[in-house]
Amino acid sequence: MYIKLIQPKMRRRPMDTDIKLHMSPPLGLLTIAAMLRNDHKVVIENENIGRIHFDDKPDIVGISVTVDTLPRAMEISAEFRSRGSIVVAGGIHITTATAFVPKDAFDVLCVGAAEGTWLDIVRDAQRGELKPVYRCRHDLCGAEIVPPAYDMLEKGEYLYCNVVHTSRGCPFRCDFCYNSSSERRYIRREIPDVVAEIKSLGTDHVMFIDDNLAGDPKWTREFLHAIMPLGLRWQAAVSINAAKDGELLDLMKASGCRSLFIGFESITPESVSGVHKVQNSAADYDAAVRAIHDRGIMINASFVFGLDGDTPATFDATLDWIVRNRIETVTSHILTPYPGTVLYERMKADGRITTDDLSLYNTANVVFKPAGMTPEELYSGYINIYKRIYSLKNIIKRLPAAKDQRAGYLLFNLLYRKYGKLTDVLCKIVSYRLIGRLAEIWSALSQRRSRAAVFADGAGLTQPRPEAGQALHLQL
Repeated sequence: MYIKLIQPKMRRRPMDTDIKLHMSPPLGLLTIAAMLRNDHKVVIENENIGRIHFDDKPDIVGISVTVDTLPRAMEISAEFRSRGSIVVAGGIHITTATAFVPKDAFDVLCVGAAEGTWLDIVRDAQRGELKPVYRCRHDLCGAEIVPPAYDMLEKGEYLYCNVVHTSRGCPFRCDFCYNSSSERRYIRREIPDVVAEIKSLGTDHVMFIDDNLAGDPKWTREFLHAIMPLGLRWQAAVSINAAKDGELLDLMKASGCRSLFIGFESITPESVSGVHKVQNSAADYDAAVRAIHDRGIMINASFVFGLDGDTPATFDATLDWIVRNRIETVTSHILTPYPGTVLYERMKADGRITTDDLSLYNTANVVFKPAGMTPEELYSGYINIYKRIYSLKNIIKRLPAAKDQRAGYLLFNLLYRKYGKLTDVLCKIVSYRLIGRLAEIWSALSQRRSRAAVFADGAGLTQPRPEAGQALHLQL
């Protein structure tokens, strides 16, 4: 059979450029391709980097759907179905919000992991016995996870290709997160499988894109010991409770951690507790930042604005905290009640949802009634805090104390955020992959020069200075 896998184009947020669209490849589609390509013709088309070809008559079209791309996914589906293709919809939105998907939009809904659904879908399609919904069984184990087909990447189209999943899901159930859905499962992969996958990439620089690399600290310790001999430089997302575990942080540092993406969400205690983010305590944030920075690891802090404890004053207070703690990069969002989450159900019951246009559900629009400010105050505060964080004044104020962190820090803050439009033009002329590689090399060389200077003056003979890495490749 001829199977086409499609990633619909996402809507850019106001502060983003096309660099965001070219940041990394769609691992979900590459995973499905790896499962099927030995027995079928498989093609991947990512609308974020190129156009969709509608006239080549695939037998099956698989579309990966997030909440904000559902309207576009339905348009793509209608076009292919009119031409005789079977259309299968899967992805995070289909899994967590099946009830919100119009029944006539797709031929088949794929709920849960591809490893537990797609082989059955293709088999039944060949037999002419397709069912409307396929659900992955809940006991899928880590040994069944399939490595993506990395060799199918159009590498010149992506800034960063060395992305790896070590787990699926998260053990925590924060109300606003997809993981609060009953369909989400937390699965750790087999460590030897992940190590083999890393080795197959042929690189020493890896981004782990798990929801939470430290979700199971015992597993994480074993994994970090296993990758220690690989000499990696890596980034990952973790929950903030990892910062309370000094031994775990030491292992992260020793195994090559350069930066951590952490969901602080809010510096207001009432805002955090209001969405049951039980692993976070705003009172501990300063100590957590110090513990991470003391080990030469940089931080990409994620904040959600519009939580019920937030007011217009929250923006100034958050900015002050970010600058005071020299947070290297910041990712901000407007609170968005994704359908299928606990937050959505609560807001819907309270009459606080203001629009059903799912294309607006990309964390850059106000789609609900905030409790502590007007929708206009929330949106303008969200836009302005980005401008203020990445002003030249605050970029200088947040400059890391460690010299070997500064190249990566400046790359991200200046080339991606402050002057991202110019960088995007350069990427289009040269290639996203090459620009990403050049930025990585520059940052790595700067680290080596800094370490050499430290040893030359005798300051690092017994205790090398901490090093941090490629802020350009933090999760964005």
